[in-house]
Amino acid sequence: MNSLIARLIAQRLALGISLLFAVSVLIFAGTQILPGDVAQSILGQGATPEALANIRRELGLDQPAWQRYLSWLGGILQGDLGTALSNNRDIAESLGRRVNNTLFLAFWTAVVAVPLAILLGLVAVRYQNRWPDRLISGSTLTAISLPEFFIGYLLIYFFAVQLNWFPSVASVHDRMSLGERLHAIALPAATLTLVILAHMMRMTRAAILNVMQSAYIETAELKGLRSLLIIWRHAFPNAVSPVVNVVMINLAFLVVGVVVVEVIFVYPGMGQYLIDHVAKRDIPVVQAVCLIFAAVYIGLNMIADLVSILSNPRLRHPK
Repeated sequence: MNSLIARLIAQRLALGISLLFAVSVLIFAGTQILPGDVAQSILGQGATPEALANIRRELGLDQPAWQRYLSWLGGILQGDLGTALSNNRDIAESLGRRVNNTLFLAFWTAVVAVPLAILLGLVAVRYQNRWPDRLISGSTLTAISLPEFFIGYLLIYFFAVQLNWFPSVASVHDRMSLGERLHAIALPAATLTLVILAHMMRMTRAAILNVMQSAYIETAELKGLRSLLIIWRHAFPNAVSPVVNVVMINLAFLVVGVVVVEVIFVYPGMGQYLIDHVAKRDIPVVQAVCLIFAAVYIGLNMIADLVSILSNPRLRHPK
């Protein structure tokens, strides 16, 4: 790997780490300015001033904000996410299974959504401005225009209530087989698929159509090659960079944007865990989950950026 590529990768890594540090500051500051008193929410409205002062001192709430931030950040760097105020349990331990559940849902959604989006994009290009293209574009545009909760409730009504094919509550546990877990997450996975499918398909279509205007595509057409072969063998490989970018962004959404879907289907993932503890004003949990979401989002976007660099011939072979 030449020095230019190595330098660009190092720059992206440094930018990602710096951005994550800045986000950690925003997360900490945002949780500090939330209305209400943490000590009061723990002890209740009947707590005495002395009891409130004692618990503030015990939690370190009497220290300056910058000192509490450095203490929190130091714990994060050592792998300590802190302790939940609501139940006094270790946050990292509580999050372990929920992170696996969220990643499980995101993985199987991606397994379905990514190949389907690319396939629909290729078909739309093959039949550009004809009824298959119009049908695919119209359907996906309709799907992307609907909010997640509306799609989720529609799927629950038809497939859980009316047809009774899938459960309306996506309850999973360790003793379930893979088939049982997939059956349980079918509706939330379908909801997420419909949400991200349109964006990926339309970007795939736009990227390939942009490449189709190149001179070497015209040469391939003049040679008499079939249009589908031209799209798959010549146009698609050269449109990989923008497609990878949009796929990574949507994969990041699958992990970060599952909060609404997990709440609708009562799925035991990070989103549900976050909402439960926001209601309890459990600040350490909110900070930890938000930081994990930010790290995943920044990390996947950084990977997309690196893949774009490596797949760009102008960067691989600089003049």
